[in-house]
Amino acid sequence: MKIIRKFTFFFVLITLYLNFIPVSQKSFGAWREPVRAKNALVASQHELASKIGTDILKRGGNAVDASVAVAIALAVVYPEAGNLGGGGFMLIRFKSGETHAIDYREMAPMAANRNIFVDKNGELIKGDGGSTIGYRAAGVPGTPAGLDLALRKYGSKKISWAELVEPARKLAQEGYILSYRLAKMLENYSDNLGKYEDSKKIFLNNGNYFKEGDLFKQPELAQTLARMQKFGAKEFYTGKTAQLIADDMKKNNGLITMEDLKNYQAKERMPLRGNYRGHEIISMPPPSSGGIVLLQALNMLEKYDVRKMNWASSEKYHLLAEVLRRSFADRAEFMGDPDFVKVPTTQLIDKNYAATRAGTINLNSASKSSDIKAGQITFSEGMDTTHFTVVDKEGNVVTNTYTINDLYGSAVTVKGTGILLNDEMDDFAARPGTPNLYGLIQGENNSVQPKKRPLSSMTPTIVLRKDGSFWFALGARGGPRIITSVLQAVVNVIDHDMNIQQAIDAPRIHHQWFPDEILSEPFGMSSDTQKTLEKLGHKFSKPGYIASMTAIMIDEKGVRLGAIDSRSDGEAIGY
Repeated sequence: MKIIRKFTFFFVLITLYLNFIPVSQKSFGAWREPVRAKNALVASQHELASKIGTDILKRGGNAVDASVAVAIALAVVYPEAGNLGGGGFMLIRFKSGETHAIDYREMAPMAANRNIFVDKNGELIKGDGGSTIGYRAAGVPGTPAGLDLALRKYGSKKISWAELVEPARKLAQEGYILSYRLAKMLENYSDNLGKYEDSKKIFLNNGNYFKEGDLFKQPELAQTLARMQKFGAKEFYTGKTAQLIADDMKKNNGLITMEDLKNYQAKERMPLRGNYRGHEIISMPPPSSGGIVLLQALNMLEKYDVRKMNWASSEKYHLLAEVLRRSFADRAEFMGDPDFVKVPTTQLIDKNYAATRAGTINLNSASKSSDIKAGQITFSEGMDTTHFTVVDKEGNVVTNTYTINDLYGSAVTVKGTGILLNDEMDDFAARPGTPNLYGLIQGENNSVQPKKRPLSSMTPTIVLRKDGSFWFALGARGGPRIITSVLQAVVNVIDHDMNIQQAIDAPRIHHQWFPDEILSEPFGMSSDTQKTLEKLGHKFSKPGYIASMTAIMIDEKGVRLGAIDSRSDGEAIGY
């Protein structure tokens, strides 16, 4: 089993590509199998974080307890995305069916305004001082508040906050061995990290780059975690850590103040619920766009017999591209922070509305994105990221996505804290109608306003069996590609009978309305399939990998099945 799990996604795809073998549903036996566990399981993008979460479960903690420990640990061992200085979304479902959605998305500081990232000529500010790098790119972090809210309301009460912080504090203080991937990643991002004193000192070893096998210690982060361990998550927002953040911001023309930190609140939202071929789908509502786009796309796909389509056929990819083109057009027009703008959520996920949108799809010809506008809503309502999933022995599940946006966020590490800050202000429409870091076109509903939360693509999702019991939970990292990845994995399981590992390893495509092109993966599509799609009128971008996922499924016998995407690293660990 250990050897099988080491087969890489790339080996599988290259083999298929070179042999031109059309993969049928029956051939999946050659693919990797998911990790199996009898009682409980954690799937995250770092082995140490998954082990910490599993240890909490063994001690009697529930899925929420373990998730808090995993999230804090990832801030230490997965610094490109795991964080204290960012934010995200947590979806919790207890075995009883009770479900909760926690929004701990970052928030715009009070000093922010609609035009803060444009110059006197109305042009976007590039580089430091803009929305993608430097102190002004950071929104008010939400991660500590979100984890605290989840633990206080839904933790087991068997394990304290201090105990959940301790494994991460110890790792930061004593260090851990750097993998080849992380050592190279730090060096690859040296141009940005090298611009800021503490980032250069901590992550670049003052210019003497870390190597594979080096012991990586973060003493300042350990001290921050020790303060939070003693005084609770509130210390991040009102204590010495908050003061260090505010002082460093003021010194470097940043936006975040003590008042911003003091006023931050994580919020509970009503989970989104939809249905695909008899299976209930539960996902995140705004300010995440993920749930709406996912459910709308599934509603459109439901009109077609996807099961009869080969899972990697031109027919299937054409349909996916057309469905996604329309869903992302609606994303740009209608979505934003529901505390600031009216998002017509009920209408956007309505099956009749989806049927109207799908009615414009021509199965024999590609649409032009320039011709696709947002749908007609005529009545009102009454790069980078990491994801992990936890299932405990009772069958309670947490699926959580959190982020600092780009890899290593704003590249700023707050002096004296070890905290790497997000560049989440770029997830606003810095200039409505202009593409952001991920090429997404965003509308006025997502313009910058004080205390507003930027629109997100994070899509933590839970899928139930037709009898209403938990089936699987999943999510991804990768900007807007998160949504398309979750969509295709859900379809792979429900329509193509793949197991959870096969579903997330299978090649994917991505389309987001603009730019008007399909992104496919290296070795993920045959040349004949691409040529067929091009004849239909589709254009292709340079190939690239599409997000990275983690997932957990419970099979009919109650066995926990954990899956880590071969596009990235990580480990599923259970007992």
